[in-house]
Amino acid sequence: MKAELIELITRVFQVLRINLHWMTWNLFLAFIPLVLSVWLFRTQARRSWFWWLGCLSFYAFLPNAPYMLTDVIHLIDDIRQIQSIWIITLVLIPTYFLVITAAFEAYVIALINLGYYLHRISKTQWIMRIELITHVTCAVGIYWGRFLRFNSWDFITQPDGLLARGVEEILGKQPLIIITITFVILSGLYWVMKRVSLGFIHPLYHGKSMKSPSVHPPFSNP
Repeated sequence: MKAELIELITRVFQVLRINLHWMTWNLFLAFIPLVLSVWLFRTQARRSWFWWLGCLSFYAFLPNAPYMLTDVIHLIDDIRQIQSIWIITLVLIPTYFLVITAAFEAYVIALINLGYYLHRISKTQWIMRIELITHVTCAVGIYWGRFLRFNSWDFITQPDGLLARGVEEILGKQPLIIITITFVILSGLYWVMKRVSLGFIHPLYHGKSMKSPSVHPPFSNP
């Protein structure tokens, strides 16, 4: 019994060690657009050509954050390897949940920052439209990444191939169905997590923002 337990624990650590590499890398990519959103939309950065280049980079890397939702396929493979309900419940599922949630939260906060910027420049009416357009572009980006294995930097290294093959692929019936389902999932999860996030963040600024009626809470949409 003891030998079996040691073997099981050893197998768990092996699986976690293998996953640590891609989880860390994918989280790094997911947090790039979050960092960019802070610089682009939360500071007083001037809209120069460098700022617009930052916006293009922001949208190029943004799909990496919700992309981690698709990494649940690795969880299925890990479950098949471990085959222990206790280890799966207490180790694997919490690990995947935390990593995927952190990545999607980066997506949510990045778009909240974008919404704050639109509100600041008196384009509040565009917030929902921009969010929906962003969900669509990210759904396409997720499809490109998961099924065509394109990366964000392919916009620079092979833009012709990415656009030619990418556009051709998404015009098929099956890709359109997958992209549509992804868009619906992104929109639904974003709607929920945005409200949860605002519920946590807004009170931190509420007292300060209510001192003057001309100052709006940084993370809320009017």
